[in-house]
Amino acid sequence: MTVLAVLFVVAVLIFVIEMLRRQKIREKYAVLWIVIGLATLILAVFPDLLIWAAHVVGVQVPSNLLFAIALILLMGVTLHLSREVSAGEDEIRALAEEVAILRTDLREIQDQLPKNPESRPIL
Repeated sequence: MTVLAVLFVVAVLIFVIEMLRRQKIREKYAVLWIVIGLATLILAVFPDLLIWAAHVVGVQVPSNLLFAIALILLMGVTLHLSREVSAGEDEIRALAEEVAILRTDLREIQDQLPKNPESRPIL
């Protein structure tokens, strides 16, 4: 089982690095996934480390500690991505407003130009 877990984590790490290389994922997200992958790799290679950590924290079943850590991590990632989406929405809204203003300005300029194409100045 340990070999399978190590192979899976290594495959995920290779996938993340390949996505980073092809610029399909930004560096700040890749770092997060690489850190999570390396921590998972350490736990896969040294499963007694999780048992020790559970004992130190006072959790009776080590898998419960693993689930708790995963839940906290997922909540953190979700909050971070929600913040990123909100910032993106604000930027999109500002850009849409700017485009609307520019279109209005363009229409006003076009309305000021002569309607006869021969009498239009060459720009």
